Amino acid sequence: MEGLKGLHHVTAITSSAEKNYEFFTYVLGMRLVKKTVNQDDIQTYHLFFADDKGSAGTDMTFFDFPGIPKGTHGTNELYKTGFRVPGDEALDYWVKRFDRLDVRHHGIKTVFGRKTLSFEDFDEQQYMLISDEGNEGVPAGTPWQDGPIPLEYAITGLGPMHIRIEPFDGFKEILEKAYGFREIDADGSLHLFEVGEGGNGARLIVEKNVVLPPAQQGYGTVHHMAFRVSDRNVLEQWIEHLTNLGFQTSGYVNRFYFESLYARSGPQILFELATDGPGFMDDEPYETLGEKLALPPKLEPQREEIENHVRPIDTVRSTKTFEKEYE
Repeated sequence: MEGLKGLHHVTAITSSAEKNYEFFTYVLGMRLVKKTVNQDDIQTYHLFFADDKGSAGTDMTFFDFPGIPKGTHGTNELYKTGFRVPGDEALDYWVKRFDRLDVRHHGIKTVFGRKTLSFEDFDEQQYMLISDEGNEGVPAGTPWQDGPIPLEYAITGLGPMHIRIEPFDGFKEILEKAYGFREIDADGSLHLFEVGEGGNGARLIVEKNVVLPPAQQGYGTVHHMAFRVSDRNVLEQWIEHLTNLGFQTSGYVNRFYFESLYARSGPQILFELATDGPGFMDDEPYETLGEKLALPPKLEPQREEIENHVRPIDTVRSTKTFEKEYE
């Protein structure tokens, strides 16, 4: 059976799709590659931010569930999402940018030999930029060419996810025996795991945390994260593999933009496996990705009903010119 190839996407919850769009577009300079709805809850927006081409392994997505309370951070949580930047110099740029734009951050710190910069958004959603200086393994994506961030500093994909977990030994066994991860380093309560080709695009930082209370999901927290598999054939093999190990899985799910399966993989931890394709450009041209409300074919007959439920959000960027913002 072919192993996992690395990180695919992270899906989180926001209090405001509008503010989320503004933050990721104008502050982080990531490209909105799909504006759609939650396929299981059509009243909820689902926004996908990624690299220039919407490549697998570069996207973070958001739900804005109506009326959901604010989440609380704690243990047993997909706690902090990593984003890759080209090198150490990029982090100096981002410190200045965050200071100018009043984005709360925690300064540059070294984690497992890589320079990082942790920060948060308006919902206290937790993020970390990580330098690709000297990185090997899963290749980075392509920064948004027409965005506001100079390309030499821009975000190029997902970096390590920081997970807090109380039953560390059991979770480590799940990562290694069920998913094929390998532990490559440790520093106190932090443990570094990687899969496939390795590198920043295929790593998890797992923190053993028995002090904090369990996290409570809500806006400002991560809903689930996904790992890459090549295609439907490999996905079916993974469904059989996880089922044979006793996992409760969703079975095969077709999300149109990729094909998936979901599996509970620890207390409050939801993992997804997702195929690299078909991707985000089958139903929209490159030039106007994310500008219109996109619906998979199964929801297209409900377009009028869906458009009456979700408020319009102006995401047109093809008519705008973004000047590169050198801090």
